Amino acid sequence: MRRGEVLAIVQAGGQGSRMDVLTRERAKPALPFGGVHRLVDFAMSSLYHAELDDVWVSVQYQVASIDDYLAGGRPWSLDRNRGGFRRMVPQTGTGPTSEEGFASGNADLLLKLHAEIAAQGAEHLVVTSADHIFNMDLRPVIEDHAARGSTATLVTAEVSKKEASDNVVVLSGRGGVVRDLEVKVSRPSTGTVATEIFVYRTEALLEALSTLRAEIDDGGSDDDSGLGDFGEHLLPRLIETGTVRAVPIDGYWRDLGQPHTYLQGHRDLLAGKVDVFSRPGRPVIAHWPDRPAARVRASARVMDSLLSPGCDVAGEVEGSVLGPGVVVEKGARVADSVIFGEVVVRAGAVVQTAIVDDHTELRRTALVGAVPSARLARDEDIVLVGRDCVIDGPVAAGARLEPGTTA
Repeated sequence: MRRGEVLAIVQAGGQGSRMDVLTRERAKPALPFGGVHRLVDFAMSSLYHAELDDVWVSVQYQVASIDDYLAGGRPWSLDRNRGGFRRMVPQTGTGPTSEEGFASGNADLLLKLHAEIAAQGAEHLVVTSADHIFNMDLRPVIEDHAARGSTATLVTAEVSKKEASDNVVVLSGRGGVVRDLEVKVSRPSTGTVATEIFVYRTEALLEALSTLRAEIDDGGSDDDSGLGDFGEHLLPRLIETGTVRAVPIDGYWRDLGQPHTYLQGHRDLLAGKVDVFSRPGRPVIAHWPDRPAARVRASARVMDSLLSPGCDVAGEVEGSVLGPGVVVEKGARVADSVIFGEVVVRAGAVVQTAIVDDHTELRRTALVGAVPSARLARDEDIVLVGRDCVIDGPVAAGARLEPGTTA
């Protein structure tokens, strides 16, 4: 692709309410994965390896929590004088109310960026979510999309029908042409779902957005256009008026936007089902501070786990992922859990099937969570502990502790 022919937008602006206390004080794409990466790394790295020169990151909530990490696009070699990285934030006073303020869905966000996208002038637009785990070579997808003259190309993944009921199911025919969608239906026809990785022909996209705005707008002063997410109006309109093709994803994919999918994604990682870190020539690029190697002491017992740099483990860790600087003292036990950075687990504390945020201290008498009865991760089994908590008592399975809680 010629320079400037393709623009990429990473949609990193969602409030992340389903992750509850873990996103009270951070943007969801800033959540860690695998100890030393963050969710936004996967989209940014895939765009980097596709050699795209212009990447915009749309952020809305808790901007400060991700701004330093993005570092003006420097980790992905996007800090340049012309083009490169651009951070997009909600604006007011720039046009119609439907193009201002906070977006109420990923299609609505594209409408709010309508004028900016049109002014940029790229022929094709790549749009990705920032809370999914994947590592796909997007370059051939973009080139095939352009060569075929498709209105849109969407990347799909195969999941169970139970998981598909929470997603947009894609029904396609010969040549991968999409003929219909099922949006979060209770009984989906198939397990083929949209991954929220799209390539649009920019002119067709902008025309569809403008037409839909005119049709849906109720004339009120509310800045919500009514477009919502891509499966509600935008994709159905593009399927109706043009050619939309589906391309299966290459390798592992999972949406980590809910506690059970987030924990299950880490379980998959420990089970060797996640291939995103083992793609020759396509490393997942992160921006973490330098730390010394992890230390495992003589009294430690570590099984099927990942330890990040700076960890100091003297206790028992099983089936868990420990973030940078985590301390597990002798006599403590951590199992089936994801522990974020700088957490201290004191001697005698037990942590089971939990996600524990930064700078939390689990004292000697802390008993967090319980062994789940179900094989697959469920929200009701997972304890979520917000950052800066101090725990020295029992915490029931499924509990949610707000940041700064003493329990």
